[in-house]
Amino acid sequence: MAMKTRTIKRHLDDSFKSLRRNGWMSVAAVSAVTVTLLLVGIFFAMIFNFNKISKDIENDVHVRVMIERGTTTKQKDQLQKKLEKMASVKDVTYSSRKKELNKVVGSYGQSFKMFTGDDNPLYDVYTVSTTKPTQTIKVAKKAKQLKHVYDATYGGNNAKKLFSVMSGVRRWGIGFTILLLFVAVFLISNTIRITILSRRDEIGIMRLVGATNSYIRWPFLLEGAWTGLLGVVIPILVVDIGYGWVYRHMAISMASAGYSLLKPGMFLFELDLTMAVIGIVIGALGSVISMRRFLKI
Repeated sequence: MAMKTRTIKRHLDDSFKSLRRNGWMSVAAVSAVTVTLLLVGIFFAMIFNFNKISKDIENDVHVRVMIERGTTTKQKDQLQKKLEKMASVKDVTYSSRKKELNKVVGSYGQSFKMFTGDDNPLYDVYTVSTTKPTQTIKVAKKAKQLKHVYDATYGGNNAKKLFSVMSGVRRWGIGFTILLLFVAVFLISNTIRITILSRRDEIGIMRLVGATNSYIRWPFLLEGAWTGLLGVVIPILVVDIGYGWVYRHMAISMASAGYSLLKPGMFLFELDLTMAVIGIVIGALGSVISMRRFLKI
């Protein structure tokens, strides 16, 4: 057991020494991983939220009719009657600005209580339920033409726009990410290659005294893994802070449309863990490539 502990400690020490010894090559490799994982983190955050909002939109068969500010109670009642008389309308429910804000506070936290009274940017809303999902477009168009209506939104229209944007993001994001992954693996493999070449005499002596192949390989594998792990630190910080900022600042606009982003917390924990695993895998892969090409054992 003591022998295994000493061996592990030696491998770890050797991997750290190699990182320091390679200097700017190590910095370049870590930087490549950092840029790659930053893009991966932003890309994943966007895609997961797009998917979540898409499902919300697809399941939403209601039309949200926003009432112009300054509309009197009598005018609201008249508007409600007109909405109820429309063909294909099953039910009309009223929600005040205050109630809409309470929904935002419930979803995004107490900090949004500051938007009370005249500071509340939301609108009074009539939620119109249709008899069939296919009727929402027709009802929304008719509702927009009514007096005292600021806007009328429905899931189908938002879904088309969202799917179009998401398709472009996926296409460009995946292509650019794959390109950066190759760059990161290339730089890491070259960094490990330099380490192997600088330690040729030491490796030769280790072979002569009977060192196993796995014993020789482990320090290089660990060096690659450390490179990947170091490269994930900045992306995790940037993505976590950035997502928290976007989540807070988009709360009002998202809630006014009836949707919400994925809550931080467990989502960011899983995203951070995914980026860390990808970083380690990238580093290990770069090491394996170098060892196969330059460590003929």
